[in-house]
Amino acid sequence: MTKEFTQIMIPTNIYQKLEKKIKGTEYTSVASYVTKILKDHLEKGGAEQQAFTQEEEEKVKERLKALGYID
Repeated sequence: MTKEFTQIMIPTNIYQKLEKKIKGTEYTSVASYVTKILKDHLEKGGAEQQAFTQEEEEKVKERLKALGYID
């Protein structure tokens, strides 16, 4: 199974902080650490998570109705 890779660019100061953070850990490179973080984030829902709970959304709708913005 061949893995394909692509490159991304991050600010040097962030890269340097990550290098310090992973020093002495199981991660052999910043790339492997960032890949793990991104994978975990995506598996947990990442950007797909709802901004509001159902209850919060209902409260917002009620407030918008009270203000006359929606019917």
